[in-house]
Amino acid sequence: MTDGPKLRLGTRRSPLAMAQAEETRARLCAAHGWPESAVELVPVIASGDRMQDRPLAEIGGKALWTRELDAWLIENQIDAAVHSLKDVETHRPPELFIAAVLPRADKRDVLIGAASIAALPQGAVVGTSAPRRAAQLLHARPDCQVITFRGNVATRLAKLAAGEVQATFLAAAGLQRLGETGTGHPLEADDWLPAPAQAAIGVECRTDDARTRELLAAIDDAPSRAEVMAERALLGALGATCHSPVAVLCDLDGQELSMRAALYSTNGAELVTGEARFAAGDEESPAHLAADLLARATPAVTAHFSGSR
Repeated sequence: MTDGPKLRLGTRRSPLAMAQAEETRARLCAAHGWPESAVELVPVIASGDRMQDRPLAEIGGKALWTRELDAWLIENQIDAAVHSLKDVETHRPPELFIAAVLPRADKRDVLIGAASIAALPQGAVVGTSAPRRAAQLLHARPDCQVITFRGNVATRLAKLAAGEVQATFLAAAGLQRLGETGTGHPLEADDWLPAPAQAAIGVECRTDDARTRELLAAIDDAPSRAEVMAERALLGALGATCHSPVAVLCDLDGQELSMRAALYSTNGAELVTGEARFAAGDEESPAHLAADLLARATPAVTAHFSGSR
């Protein structure tokens, strides 16, 4: 690849995915002193982008965001793939390796359509396709009605503006990466925990591709990797899927990680919460927290987590 690009970087075609790929390319070029042309962006239309009419959990889950890029990677059509890590399945093919986690952005959710959860009108119709957001909302406001609401950021904002719903949720990081800062009201983590790995961009390559792994290592952010991998370890131990209403936040404090997690029943009526502190890189402690949460959870909660079986 001496005459062509030094890296072929696969990405979904959505505006947010392209913005994340652009950020990845900029960081790679800055780290290695390359011109922009050294990293070629190779877009693909993911299955999840083509099928917008049903909840993700009904049509194949998170694999709909990764399937095409996984295939391109394994077939050597691209050297690496850029993902929103919250959309990447917990258990990945052994042929693939998360070689870089970029510095994590704002981890919070943003409520759009009202100044706070408490300020939502009585009986408000709120759009979301995330079981976590639906359960958290119904826990705080059981009077609200949740309807399925999918699409990229612009599509969801347009549906909200058209009056299809009275409010919706978006990730603060996604809004920031699209230049939509100032949109909506951030929900503080003390009251509203985000999705596992929210706000983290991950770059994956073939496990046996030592050259690409070394190039990507230059943009790997160790604190962000420690947080995200701990959150993913919790998910794995819980046996969580895209149907599982789970919220978790991990913050690095010195050499220690502080983790808070909550599991919900689908209707939000029941939940179990827990906290843990442990050293960065320790994946046993998240598993212990998962076991503790499942041991204390009701059947309405554990029904959505295979780690309890």
